[in-house]
Amino acid sequence: MSDRTNSSTHGLGYYKSLTRNMVVIMLVVSMMPLVLISGILPYYFHVSYQEKAVDHLKVLVKKHQQNIDRFLTLKLADLRVVSRLFPFEQLLEEPFLKECLSILQQEYKHSFVDIGVVDEKGVQVSYAGPFKLREVDYSRADWFKKALENESYISDVFPGIRGIPHFIVTSLVNYRGAKWVVRATVDFEAFNSLVESIRIGKTGFAFIVNKGGEFQTKTRHEALASQGAYRSLIFGEAITDEEITFLELSSEGGKETIYVVAPLKNGEWYLVYQQDASDAYAVVERARWLSLLIFIIGILAVGFVSMLMARRMVRKIKESDQQKEMMNEQVIEAGKLASLGELAAGIAHEINNPVAIMVEEAGWMEDLLKEEQQAHFENADEFARSLNQIKVQGHRCKQITHKLLSFARKTDPTVKNVNLNELIEDVVALSEQRARYTAVKINLHLGGDIPTVTVSPSEIQQVMLNLINNALDAMEKTGGTIDITSRVDGSFVVVDVADNGPGIAKANLTRIFDPFYTTKPVGKGTGLGLSICYGIVKKMGGDITVNSAKGVGATFHVHIPWPNEKKGSE
Repeated sequence: MSDRTNSSTHGLGYYKSLTRNMVVIMLVVSMMPLVLISGILPYYFHVSYQEKAVDHLKVLVKKHQQNIDRFLTLKLADLRVVSRLFPFEQLLEEPFLKECLSILQQEYKHSFVDIGVVDEKGVQVSYAGPFKLREVDYSRADWFKKALENESYISDVFPGIRGIPHFIVTSLVNYRGAKWVVRATVDFEAFNSLVESIRIGKTGFAFIVNKGGEFQTKTRHEALASQGAYRSLIFGEAITDEEITFLELSSEGGKETIYVVAPLKNGEWYLVYQQDASDAYAVVERARWLSLLIFIIGILAVGFVSMLMARRMVRKIKESDQQKEMMNEQVIEAGKLASLGELAAGIAHEINNPVAIMVEEAGWMEDLLKEEQQAHFENADEFARSLNQIKVQGHRCKQITHKLLSFARKTDPTVKNVNLNELIEDVVALSEQRARYTAVKINLHLGGDIPTVTVSPSEIQQVMLNLINNALDAMEKTGGTIDITSRVDGSFVVVDVADNGPGIAKANLTRIFDPFYTTKPVGKGTGLGLSICYGIVKKMGGDITVNSAKGVGATFHVHIPWPNEKKGSE
């Protein structure tokens, strides 16, 4: 009584509160690892990717630094070979100089534009190239002054007399006690292409500047806009002439820009790589947004699953509470049934004794009547008919009480060989009276070749009686017929119990064997009958199935294994 009272107090408010608490707990427990992972992993990914990006840029700039230095060194070496390999007198002859230029241009395409010889006064005495530069005076040119002081020299980029950006390489030659300068102009476009090829992302580009901050290659507008920034890089203490330097600076507008600086030409030039930090770390930014998206989706998924699981668990708790109430009722009903069984057994014994005496007395009276028939007394035939009826009905009462005692006592599930048809006939005999009251006719179609099966008689009786009672309940108001058929199907003996009642809805077919599931009105069924039948048949190695549709009746098929087939298979 207290359990029912406690369960009844668990109203909608209690289950809603329980659901809410469970959702909160599952959310907190599930979200803590997600929050930690979403916070820690992006940070470590950002740090590791930034280090990887920086190393990659340093390697890239280092590679191009080596290529550019190699290009300049090779051009200088080519010029030195020309100035040292041939007699100097020949270099002073323009036809020979033109032939040397032609050979250089054939061997090194797009490298040398022109070549010339300048005396120590700065006058170009011999020239080969597309411009008219013979007898040009370079005495005041800065490059010429430095060329006289160095065995070899590479100038900065300057427009010069020709008015277009170019730079020259020189080789100093001592001839007849005087200093001579052999000079060549290197193709600026070929040199510039070495730098323009350094492109990464949308904003990454490179350029070359000298120590004065003057551009030595073509550049983009972004480099001009940040000219003050890279000049501070070059003249700052952070830049060295020996190592690749990486810096990340903020502009006045708060825009982060990264610079990778590498020295060229023995520290006289600098290869500067420039890129917006947002572009360089675009993968990190995408990863950050992706992690945020995953975090939001994770929150929604965890919330949805938590709500779903909480509702399912609360529903199970609610069903458990209801089943507990039903079990309490079942215990009470089981006690009542046990008492009724004992009472029925007692009544059967009490009725059986007087019925036996009545039948015996009727037999004795029949014997007496046969002796008296010789006197031919009046109504002798009527007496004989009545006595015979008393004997017949007495025997019928004896059979009924015998079967009642059989059901009351046969509770032990002892397995034995039984005749299934006889077992069915006994169960039908007990159900015939109720069938007449409900206007239901039971038809038997028992096969003649049904073999003996090894089962528990009491359990098979329980299965058959439950199926017949369910059919009678379904047709209680409408009447109808129940057809019971026994047949052999392979290694199984099959018993079909079919009725033409209202049938079972398709939605209920998958649940009718579940415990405590019933479609009967409250108080009419417990929902355990078919579940018990299913368990009994499965335990003996058989199966029970159902075919039904709304309005066309239902047919249950009980498959009982045939022992002879079992032995053969073993």
